[in-house]
Amino acid sequence: MAKKAIIIKPLLSEKSTELADNPISTKYTFVVAMDANKIEIKKAVEEQFGVTVDDVNTSIRPGKRKSRVVKGRMVSGRTSPYKKAVVTVAEGEFIEGFYGIDTEEELEEVDGNETEAAEA
Repeated sequence: MAKKAIIIKPLLSEKSTELADNPISTKYTFVVAMDANKIEIKKAVEEQFGVTVDDVNTSIRPGKRKSRVVKGRMVSGRTSPYKKAVVTVAEGEFIEGFYGIDTEEELEEVDGNETEAAEA
């Protein structure tokens, strides 16, 4: 039997970025499968990223109604609902590659390029 995908993708928003950058409580936000429970999410994060998970909070975000005009007619529909999980990682641990940057050296290179561009 094939193993189902529990973690679909990281959810990168302003709020989730602030939660992940906070050194006191490191929290990461993921879009997860609708039928996944907290225990499955905890195991999946621990296996995939090699960190110790302290807590998992989940919420189901409802789909939104969207409308647009196409060729003079109103077309309406809905976006899909999704389940998000806010995962609290043990103190002193962090998930590398959450933002697409794998190591601290690459992070320093990115920061260095931004400051050079600001000075010019």
